[in-house]
Amino acid sequence: MSMIDNFETVEVQTDILILGGGMAACGAAYEASHWAKKNNLSVTLVDKASMDRSGAVAMGLSAINMYLGLAEGNNTLEDYVKYVKNDLMGIARDDLVANIGRHVDASVHLFEKWGLPIWKDDDGKYVNEGRWQIMIHGESYKTIVAEAAKNALAELGDKGQYYERIFITDPIMEGDRCVGAIGFSVRENKIYIFRAKTVLATMGGAVHVFKPKSVGEGLGRSWYPPFNSGASAYFTMKAGAEMTCQEVRFVPVRFKDAYGPVGAWFLLFQAQATNALGENYMQTRANELEKWGPYGKAKPTPTNLRNYLMMLELEDGKGPIYMQTAEAIKKIVASIPDEKESKRKLKELEKEAWEDFLDMTVSQALLWASMNIKPDEKPSEISATEPYFISSHSGASGAWVSGPEDLAPEGYKWGYPNMTTVKGLFAAGDASGASSHKFSSGSFTEGRIAAKAAAAFCVDNPDLPALPAEKIEELKQNILQPLEIFETHSGYTQDPNINPNYIRPQMFMFRLQKIMDEYAGGPSTGFKTSAPLLEKGLEYLEMLREDIAKLAAEDTHELMRCWENIHRVWQAESHIRTMLFREETRWPGYYFRSDFPELKEEEWKCFANCRWNPETGEWEMMKKDIIDMVD
Repeated sequence: MSMIDNFETVEVQTDILILGGGMAACGAAYEASHWAKKNNLSVTLVDKASMDRSGAVAMGLSAINMYLGLAEGNNTLEDYVKYVKNDLMGIARDDLVANIGRHVDASVHLFEKWGLPIWKDDDGKYVNEGRWQIMIHGESYKTIVAEAAKNALAELGDKGQYYERIFITDPIMEGDRCVGAIGFSVRENKIYIFRAKTVLATMGGAVHVFKPKSVGEGLGRSWYPPFNSGASAYFTMKAGAEMTCQEVRFVPVRFKDAYGPVGAWFLLFQAQATNALGENYMQTRANELEKWGPYGKAKPTPTNLRNYLMMLELEDGKGPIYMQTAEAIKKIVASIPDEKESKRKLKELEKEAWEDFLDMTVSQALLWASMNIKPDEKPSEISATEPYFISSHSGASGAWVSGPEDLAPEGYKWGYPNMTTVKGLFAAGDASGASSHKFSSGSFTEGRIAAKAAAAFCVDNPDLPALPAEKIEELKQNILQPLEIFETHSGYTQDPNINPNYIRPQMFMFRLQKIMDEYAGGPSTGFKTSAPLLEKGLEYLEMLREDIAKLAAEDTHELMRCWENIHRVWQAESHIRTMLFREETRWPGYYFRSDFPELKEEEWKCFANCRWNPETGEWEMMKKDIIDMVD
């Protein structure tokens, strides 16, 4: 009896299919429901987890990092586009960034309307953490936004559906059009086939492609959620979509070991990072920035260049690196002449310092407490993390999507806004590339933009294509193969974890992480790599790919872990191939090409794009011009 016979097949028909449950998915559900009412469409959202605590905002946030304040006259849209492009060393789609920027403030006002507590000063104005960031009491940020998304779907009645605990494995294609998705429940023996007129991918970025710095009992600890496994990249690549910026990874600097946020300390408290000698390396190594062209002179200094200066300190043996929390607090308190008021301010600052962690990284508060760190008395170590693949923060990897009709120049638009190069397949949040620094509010906003466009696609393409039956059966067999393998071979050895007939997902993940760490510029190599190393990494990845056929799962939860690793392998391969293609070092501090150690502005100020061809199974590499809309 085949394992597939133990699974019920459930087919769901819908007009707009939203895959994911994070901020972009919530924005998509909210907006899609509005246009669905007007056009008699149905909307279905499918989440791997549970929307209330799904995605990068699951634990909460202490700030909304994208708020332009356009109506207040605080900033201009052009300034924000410049800021984003400078931070990525010139690599960004102006049209996509501007499109999100001109709508994001309205989304933030919705959050406040729904009940999100935003810090305000005595005049009732938002309290800025930095130029583009506003402070919030955000422990319940995601639950507030998720409630609004679920309410919007509920208003559609039977035309609004929400499925959770379903892991999407593959796109379903009919010719050059994406017509649905297939996946399985991690709680029940069910295969789900979602048949749709249009599909919107918002399934997050990728973690645990590289070996994490926290190991052993801390294995699941990371800055970005460890449950994000590259599902968006896999889904769009497998559908045949063109991808962009797959060489760009993000390496954030965070409080060491628990990955706590540093933004509030740098921006709100004006704290300085120093080496072990107390030297501010941003000042002592300022001359190092001159070799990185106009980006070294940009204000603020690009994130990767700040990392780069810190890494030079460590190479010179001047670590550890500290965030001077005590100095920052003392400086603020000292500026208040009244003794009673200064004591009150000290208590307020201490409260804000701890809330910064309790709002979004509880483990950092626990670590500080367990190590007797009082921020007003002693500094705390900061460190670069392992690399992550995201385009919502300071990364840019994702699908190459069509731009807005009124902003995008020729070459950047070919269809509906935020549609990939695959007909009917849209992307937002971490799924769409070259539009970084959208963070939570911008991802929500981009979800709205993509959903509105997806609704227009449905109106213009009212047919619901038939699903290819033979292909569906093949996909079902492939999905459940790890269960079949474990069932067949687990009794061969006394310890089911050690078996010559299969590999279990954790061991598979460790192999992937070792390859990426040692050959693709991970932390153990100081983020350095070269063509020979990358080519060797590809060789080992090919061997690892062969063992995908040997992955084994004891239950549906472990089956999910198997498929997470399959998705990670695709993200890893596209990353290595694109790093090989871009023969320069553009993001020191994220990665270094030791064989091409310099910035090559004339040759490589361009997008490095790639596409996996579903018909041939071959990878295609290409350059795309950067069209500057803002000087």
